[in-house]
Amino acid sequence: MSDRRPPRMEGRSCLIVGGTSGIGLATARRFLAEGARVVVCGRSAKTLGEARATLAAASGRGHAVACDAADSSQVERLFDEALDLLGGRLDVLFHVAGISGRRFGDGPLHECTDDGWAAVLEANARSVFLTNRAAVRRMLGQPPDDRGVRGAVLNMGSVLGSSPAPDFFGTYAYAASKGAIRSMTLNAAARYARDRIRVNVIEPGLIETPMAGRAVGDPAIRAYLETKQPMAGGPGSAEDCAEAALFLCEPSSRFVTGVALAVDGGWCVSEGQVPPTTQDRS
Repeated sequence: MSDRRPPRMEGRSCLIVGGTSGIGLATARRFLAEGARVVVCGRSAKTLGEARATLAAASGRGHAVACDAADSSQVERLFDEALDLLGGRLDVLFHVAGISGRRFGDGPLHECTDDGWAAVLEANARSVFLTNRAAVRRMLGQPPDDRGVRGAVLNMGSVLGSSPAPDFFGTYAYAASKGAIRSMTLNAAARYARDRIRVNVIEPGLIETPMAGRAVGDPAIRAYLETKQPMAGGPGSAEDCAEAALFLCEPSSRFVTGVALAVDGGWCVSEGQVPPTTQDRS
């Protein structure tokens, strides 16, 4: 008798918004390895092409399409296309897409510009509202699966939404957008539990991804992470987040909803020692 366990996402249909690089693409690979069907989307033509090549190499069950998740009409088209590709059912939405906002004018409160605030809230909070609404509307119309669940929504938050680190990460609009995502997630979890739709959020610390290139490459921040993220002594990996996403999205987690899961190497429970020569570099 074989003791090989069955795939954890066998037959599940998943849409990953912002799934063409970093955490989203790592999660797509992980879901595919566990038997899922996956559609990823992104805005960049370059990362879309790279994602298509990666998914093609991984299996025949992955697709990559273009979408700006902050545009309501594009989001509606995305979900229609994704459902066609996934066979008419959506078991999982994982919303990863977002921006850091510094180049648009985000920063500490006294420096954050109108444009920085608007750009970050549009890309981060509004996009989650649009994709979550589209997912829930479709999940409400489909029958429960073999575990009694109509669907699972997972959002991408951040430790900065509830655990500030102003010396290196003093971005006001970004923190506000991630706090909004936590609030939206918990409110949706409360409302749709009766409909058997699960809604959760993961809140990573500093993860080594293309979006975090500035921070990851800063020697002072790397030194800070030795004590702020002591479980790794540095940044986490996209695969660390992919494993957390798998846990929260797999059918075996049918009893888990309304969770804000820190995936942070100890960030939220560690003081972190700022190097003495470092001034406020937010």
